[in-house]
Amino acid sequence: MIYMTDKELFNELSYKRKNVYENLSEQEYKEMFELCDEYREFLDEGKTERECVEKSIKMAELHGFKNINSVKQLKTGDKVYKINRNKNILLAVIGSEDIKNGVNLVGAHIDSPRLDLKQNPLYESNDMALLKTHYYGGIKKYQWTAIPLAMHGVIFTKEGKKVTLNIGENDPVFCVTDLLPHLAKDQMTKKMIDGIEGENLNILIGGMPVKSEDVSEKVKFAILKHLNEKYGITERDFLSAEIEIVPAFKAKNVGLDESFVGAYGQDDRVCAFTTLKGIFAVENPKKTALAILVDKEEIGSTGNTGMLSAFFEMTLAEILEKINGNCTITDYNTTIENSACLSSDVGAAVDPNYESVYEKRNAAFAGCGMVLMKYTGARGKSESSDASAEFVYEIGKILDDNGVIWQTSELGKVDQGGGGTIAQYVANLNMDVIDCGVPVLSMHAPFEVTAKSDVYMAYKSYVAFYNNR
Repeated sequence: MIYMTDKELFNELSYKRKNVYENLSEQEYKEMFELCDEYREFLDEGKTERECVEKSIKMAELHGFKNINSVKQLKTGDKVYKINRNKNILLAVIGSEDIKNGVNLVGAHIDSPRLDLKQNPLYESNDMALLKTHYYGGIKKYQWTAIPLAMHGVIFTKEGKKVTLNIGENDPVFCVTDLLPHLAKDQMTKKMIDGIEGENLNILIGGMPVKSEDVSEKVKFAILKHLNEKYGITERDFLSAEIEIVPAFKAKNVGLDESFVGAYGQDDRVCAFTTLKGIFAVENPKKTALAILVDKEEIGSTGNTGMLSAFFEMTLAEILEKINGNCTITDYNTTIENSACLSSDVGAAVDPNYESVYEKRNAAFAGCGMVLMKYTGARGKSESSDASAEFVYEIGKILDDNGVIWQTSELGKVDQGGGGTIAQYVANLNMDVIDCGVPVLSMHAPFEVTAKSDVYMAYKSYVAFYNNR
């Protein structure tokens, strides 16, 4: 047996993290900043699931991907994508190996915490018009008051015309008002979780009445008149609308050295973007490369656009059929069994202002690389997928061999909190899977922060996985 020297042993310490910036070449610095400039554009153009899918299609087609519906047969090197209800996209690059040897899948989600309009949202109170909302996902409600908000989504008129709304990215914006401190004595004695009630997250949308004696709610009517004249919308049309209220500000560079990205929706669009860039970098892989962007992760991955839907399984079966001419249940099961997945989701970066909730030997640090999470879940690993030792070793070796700087993490102290990802639902298919993504500061806030170096390392990790497993 060959024993290590003391120096070699020291270098193997698992908690001896590397700062990515200290280990980048000049060329890598350039690549990193160019990647993150494109990433900020992606965030600005994709503030909803529908917008993310639309942007992903444009990016994919520029890289030679075709809609799978236009393709009858698939062969090595072909690039295709499949859309599900305008809220999911799956991309594939067909490999040279028999697909029954398994596929390499990277999966991310493109929904983010936000406010959704209720079905009957518009009302008038105190000569102001407001919109009722229902919050989506895990938010701190007080963070959504007194900030500029925008309105994105789709609405159908009575005649069946689809109207796309994107209002607030420039003037005018909207907001949820908050109570002035002079009158907030009772509010400020409440627990933070109760300081703002969900039913009070109402959007201020107008205050100018129509000049008419025949209308009782003059401000509300004026807003309806504006919506009808500009978009052809009536109040009834809100019943079938999907309107999301999101922060109105753009993605920004953060820090004098511009080392961070600050923006809404980085959970999990930072991983969605790097997943896309990863599969775009793949050319003629051995194993078929797949990328999937899904909806509804923030509320349990439910519904026909979440990871619990059959969209992935149906599309994989379609790919098998178009490669082999048919898809037997045995071939499908063999493909799944031999496949592997990186659940591309964010981790919690240690915040210097709130260090007490982290167990720092097992926590991620911003700027120290992509984070690999063997398990997520909460208290006793509840509702988590716990990757096997064999698979953790396999992925770790791929990352090491390809110059990816990475770290490991769990989501806070054992009894402090926790969270889940799509990993458990992929694992339920009988596929190896591990969470692999970018550490985030201020996760689920309207303005989240990531280190550009970690975004870059996430991209490199997905490319390495596609090309080397």
